[in-house]
Amino acid sequence: MIVDERMVTYINSLDRGNTPILDQIEQEARLDEVPIIRREMQSFLKVLLSMKQPKKILEVGTAVGFSAILMCEYGPGECHVTTIEKYEKRIPIAKENFRRAGKEAQITLLEGDAMEIMKGLQEEYDFIFMDAAKGQYIHFLPEVMRLLKPQGVLVSDNVLQDGDIIQSHFAVERRNRTIYKRMREYLYELKHNEQLLTSIIPIGDGATVSIKCK
Repeated sequence: MIVDERMVTYINSLDRGNTPILDQIEQEARLDEVPIIRREMQSFLKVLLSMKQPKKILEVGTAVGFSAILMCEYGPGECHVTTIEKYEKRIPIAKENFRRAGKEAQITLLEGDAMEIMKGLQEEYDFIFMDAAKGQYIHFLPEVMRLLKPQGVLVSDNVLQDGDIIQSHFAVERRNRTIYKRMREYLYELKHNEQLLTSIIPIGDGATVSIKCK
């Protein structure tokens, strides 16, 4: 928890919630202990979608499809989401959730390794949402930059690793050190890449919002 828990609880208590199907899918995911975007991140993402009004969205990391459906529900009516997932057990659940939400025509699910799939994509996207394996963000970035339109928005979730990101390398559990190192590299690159303007925001487990300026 990178923000005081009482503050997060208060902020979330003010939220009006989502559409009924999203509330149902969220409840099911939490019961099954499937990680989905946190309440405060949901609210933030909805605001960004309303501001940007993206027509073509790429999501890296589908899980059970919650965030893809949320982006369809709260993005412009004509938007289309392409989402990538390689975990075989979650793919059929995501597909069923897309059907339940009536979003099958609006969401394309690509199955397999995200890096390999992104290398094969040719169209550009207005909005890219990164919510996959955190240690891979830095490796995905060159392809993400290629696919992101000028003035496009890149949102990356869970970048502060429950506060580990500010710890000494030696204070981080050995099994988490590779992810720690790669995430620090990723955040540095987002802030120093001349093509990007990036803000790191302590919301949820940390998020970045980047605009491709060049």
